Amino acid sequence: MTRIAYLLTQDRGGPVDVTVRLAATLAADGADVRVFGPVPARGASLIEGRHEELTVGGKEDVAAAGWARAAIRAWRPDVVHAQDRRAGLVIAGLRFGPRPALVQTYHGVPDDVAEPWFRGSRRSAGPSVYTRTVLAADAIVARLLDRTVVPAEAMGAFLRRRLRVPAGRLAHIDNCVEPASPNPPRGPVRHLVFVGLLVERKGILDLLAALALPGVLPLDARLTVVGDGPQRASAEQAAQQPPLAGRVTFLGFRPDVPALLTDADALVLPSTMEQQPLVVAEAMAAGKPVLATATGGVPAMLDLPGSPSFLPPPGDIPALADALRALFAERDPARLGRLLAERAHTRYRPEACARRHLALYDQLAAQCRPANHV
Repeated sequence: MTRIAYLLTQDRGGPVDVTVRLAATLAADGADVRVFGPVPARGASLIEGRHEELTVGGKEDVAAAGWARAAIRAWRPDVVHAQDRRAGLVIAGLRFGPRPALVQTYHGVPDDVAEPWFRGSRRSAGPSVYTRTVLAADAIVARLLDRTVVPAEAMGAFLRRRLRVPAGRLAHIDNCVEPASPNPPRGPVRHLVFVGLLVERKGILDLLAALALPGVLPLDARLTVVGDGPQRASAEQAAQQPPLAGRVTFLGFRPDVPALLTDADALVLPSTMEQQPLVVAEAMAAGKPVLATATGGVPAMLDLPGSPSFLPPPGDIPALADALRALFAERDPARLGRLLAERAHTRYRPEACARRHLALYDQLAAQCRPANHV
């Protein structure tokens, strides 16, 4: 039986949620799984008895990284899968000597990577020198590890084109989300929900600016904001101005996102950069229409032939306002919700995600096993 170790250095966010769901699904199928890292803010009970708590506080925390590697080695896994950038740096140190197969998931680029540069435009401004240094380190790590998993084909193209990662070191596997009973909206879309960190990249201030434009927000419509971050104070101040005053609710971080999605009519996520956002897949599984910017792998998630899609370009507030007007005016949002739920059931079921990961793990473990058993 292949022994699988997951390493996390964060306690919340999409990579953590995916890891918990993937580990729990594999364990339920009889796999020997252990998650190393902080206690997850969501779903910790799903990996009870299969979690070893440890902390790697930063990239410069050499001692903590060494302790993490020692803890993983002591468990003697066949495969180690890092699920965030810092974790990838940590497990790269396991490469020397007899070793397990080493895998990472590349969940996203640094915040100042803009969509045109991500897509390969030579006319667009590139990211900062610091970000280029981070990306150069990412390229080195991807060459040191046996495989880098990308949830979106767009990210695979970026890694091949910009970071020159060999195609043979990449694998495309969709994210997985908690199964849900679809609950499409019963009337026109009137209750929007935003879920994400309140940081510039997620576009919360763009969303509020678009909703405040004349003729966008129907009189009976409202917005619920789920998440926290450095832009919360600015967002709350913007939401106190007409016509938004009294119609925007801020809930902060919540572990019950699937339930909150069920209670809403539609998800809106106006990010400047995404790969395959977990909350979009969760909203799809819940049967909710989604308005999200056309960035990363999002269009591939939402573009249904013959059905309306709401995919304004990132950072374009007037276009976002037009998309919001169209979403509020959509005559049959329930039909769109049902179609998205069908796609989510096909692409993002935990069982399908687990099966594809396990096939990859078995393949890589078989390649490394002779070195482990001399």
